[in-house]
Amino acid sequence: MEGGLGLKAALEALLFVAGRPVKVEELRGIFPGVTEEELRQALRELSQEYQGRGLRIREVAGGFRMETAPEVAEPVRAFLKPRPRKLSRAALETLAVVAYHQPVTRAEIERLRGVDSSGALKVLLEEKLIRIVGRKAVPGRPLLYGTTAKFLEVFGLRSLEDLPPLEEIRKLAEGA
Repeated sequence: MEGGLGLKAALEALLFVAGRPVKVEELRGIFPGVTEEELRQALRELSQEYQGRGLRIREVAGGFRMETAPEVAEPVRAFLKPRPRKLSRAALETLAVVAYHQPVTRAEIERLRGVDSSGALKVLLEEKLIRIVGRKAVPGRPLLYGTTAKFLEVFGLRSLEDLPPLEEIRKLAEGA
């Protein structure tokens, strides 16, 4: 094996990145010089080495899978938290308007989009991608919306300055 780590290290890495049960037959295609019994033995040894740890290797659904141990489920669940649901086109359009024009009112968003945006705003608030940042100093004092730190995190941005130029977005939209 190249790199000198050996079969078990390679199997460990494959199970780690697979995120699903990997069948021994599949592994034989990756390690053509290794017999099925050698693969099974290495997987059994790995499984033993993971006893009493936060991860374990189990045989499930006809293959082997790396998974978290049930004993650490609570802290893992707390760390992962539910991911934001997939956003509709309306929600994404609304989010883009907020991101590029913040702080912005619902009426301003609707003027730019040309449609009612109350449903999309509700979803974005629930997902904590936007927040109410204040009220506009005009009659009626409408709410102002802005993006959150979670917005930056979800879209992999360090700051709002990392957003692509609005002109670039317009060109992409016209080409779609």
